[in-house]
Amino acid sequence: MTQGVTKRRTKWGYAGVLAAGCTLALSPVFAAPAVKELDPVLMVTIPAGPFLMGTQSPKGRADEWPQRTVQVDAFAIDAVEVTNERYMTFVTTTGHRSPPNPYGTGVLVSAKGIEQLPVVQVTWYDAKAYCAWAKKRLPTEAEWEKAARGTDGRTFPWGEEAPTAKRANYDREWADDKTLHAVGSLAGGDSPYGIKDMSGNAREWVQDWYDPDYYANAPTKNPQGPDKGIVRVIRGGSWHSPHSDITATARGRGGFALQTHGTGFRCVRSVDDQTQQDVSGAEPKAR
Repeated sequence: MTQGVTKRRTKWGYAGVLAAGCTLALSPVFAAPAVKELDPVLMVTIPAGPFLMGTQSPKGRADEWPQRTVQVDAFAIDAVEVTNERYMTFVTTTGHRSPPNPYGTGVLVSAKGIEQLPVVQVTWYDAKAYCAWAKKRLPTEAEWEKAARGTDGRTFPWGEEAPTAKRANYDREWADDKTLHAVGSLAGGDSPYGIKDMSGNAREWVQDWYDPDYYANAPTKNPQGPDKGIVRVIRGGSWHSPHSDITATARGRGGFALQTHGTGFRCVRSVDDQTQQDVSGAEPKAR
């Protein structure tokens, strides 16, 4: 439904602008925000409120138990994973080290021909540095899961139906630059808020330390993860993951310096009066 929505044309396409008092199942558009950004990508506002986090035993895995109601404040999340093009702009601008080239030898020196593929082989430190440069941050595990599944406790971002190649890039073998999909290219896998590629393609670093028992005693309002740990949480699964690893609740983990052909990230920003103008809001779509 587009009633109550106006569109503004930019060099990137048409950006939907939410009218006051209206709700919208947002389909992300590659559009620049209204103000100049270092990282000009559409961000979607996830409204404050409760959602179901985790899985009820015996479904899922033990580190996803118990399922509980968690409250998070409003935040805005990148509609798509960070691309090679966006990441190399960061490298060129800041002098930050380039990641290894997953499609050749040495380090990645150019995004030519792979501009819209998600950047991979980045460490947790690399992801954190990029988000800080963009005046954003990595999502908490709770923020990531709410953006991926909405408020109804669904198994996958799109609902309960089994994954297919039209919904997620998963369970594949490496085939160079034909392995990863261009970000946002599988509309059938959208989350309830219209967020792309939350299952498969590149799995994503989040802020939290990993603790397999954290859910049992975690706070139910804005959980930030354990105070300390050894490895960080990675969410969403990748092109190589089986379907059990691309659910909205599956929890992966990796050390700070982990660099794999399947690990990338996206950023978030806390929503306040200054950032409301930079993002579009959306209510979850019904299953």
